[in-house]
Amino acid sequence: MGALSLLDQADAVGRGVALLLLLMSVASWVTLLWKAWALRGGAGRLARAVALFWQAPDVGEGVARLAGLDPRRHVLPLAQAVQSLPARTQPDTLQALGQPQAPLTRALRDALQAVLRQLQAGQILLATIGATAPFVGLLGTVWGIHGALVSIAGQAGGFTIDKVAGPVGEALIMTAFGLAVALPAVAAYNVFGRIIGHMEAELEGFAHDLLAVFAPEPATAPLPPARPMPVTA
Repeated sequence: MGALSLLDQADAVGRGVALLLLLMSVASWVTLLWKAWALRGGAGRLARAVALFWQAPDVGEGVARLAGLDPRRHVLPLAQAVQSLPARTQPDTLQALGQPQAPLTRALRDALQAVLRQLQAGQILLATIGATAPFVGLLGTVWGIHGALVSIAGQAGGFTIDKVAGPVGEALIMTAFGLAVALPAVAAYNVFGRIIGHMEAELEGFAHDLLAVFAPEPATAPLPPARPMPVTA
């Protein structure tokens, strides 16, 4: 009843703070549940998909296998970059300049960055809510205490504990609301960040292996042996 009483007695600022905390809580939980679904399996699922790809007889078969095992497209874009590279590379263009492995390096980098942006989606929102929700709740508390003290000051009989304790206690509920919003967001950010870190390492290793296999470094010709200098008398 304290929270309801606080909202009933609050002004526009107090109710605005409460509404903001409610919206932050909804956004945090929606993001939390969505990322929990998107990241389920984590690096273990990626490792199985990568192993299945390398067991394929060719790139086309490997891409076909990944299409069924990687529905969220974490590994598949990297394999597709290798498969579609000859068709995308046009001769006599800047894309074809440089070392022979340069076009594949660019294609793998672009695919890897796109996947990492997908994995990182929502992390900034969780971090922002976790960092700001306690201060938003504290703002509501300070504003509520200020309003309560102003209201009590206008009453006859002066300040007494029973007159101050109720309104101030109700105002402190806003700080509790802020902490209740922030704690799940911070916990989710840390857990998801650890999972994403493992997945990022797995994807970077896969991209490195693809580059090593399909665009190896050109072998350098051995230097001819030095000719002995003639000895003069």
